Amino acid sequence: MSLVRLNIKGISYSQTQNGAYALILNEVDGDRKLPIVIGAFEAQSIAIALEKEIRPPRPLTHDLFKNFSDRFDIVVKQVIIHKLVDGVFYSSLICERDKIEEIIDARTSDAIALALRFQAPIFTYKNILDKAGIYLKVDPTKEDDEDKEDSILVEDILNEDLEPTPVQDSYTKHSLEDLHNLLDEAVNNEDYEKAAKIRDEISKR
Repeated sequence: MSLVRLNIKGISYSQTQNGAYALILNEVDGDRKLPIVIGAFEAQSIAIALEKEIRPPRPLTHDLFKNFSDRFDIVVKQVIIHKLVDGVFYSSLICERDKIEEIIDARTSDAIALALRFQAPIFTYKNILDKAGIYLKVDPTKEDDEDKEDSILVEDILNEDLEPTPVQDSYTKHSLEDLHNLLDEAVNNEDYEKAAKIRDEISKR
């Protein structure tokens, strides 16, 4: 079976499944998306790995795994999403130490959180993408490609209605200095969802 490389498209919040998120993976040489439902902790860990500007004051679980692996010269070379059973994706970490390769079973959300930290590529098999891959509808009212990309309508992902997390505008009245102080406070309190929203407001300025 041939492997298909995937990139991370983004994370959407489920309005119907409390505390659930959908990780959207994008086919590198195609238009299909692979949606995977993950928990809030894993979504936070993946989001932090994607956001280079936010650094937790203490290592998260996946950061600890990365530090541990670095200390003992273990490298995660790639992640393979190798099985789909009853809507559950199964993944493997392809690791190497002293030129000896090992395969370790892992939850897909954990595997992807680690792949980001090791800068390891993510793959799945073509038959899994054929079975679970979807084409996301694009809002036809948008004129240019960039707007279309930003207005993807996610429909029927794993039978759930998933929408981007609404952006709160409660930080618009704060000064830039206040925002930086709030950002530091949020990171220190390990409230990374709040930190991401504050960082977005800072970026707008």
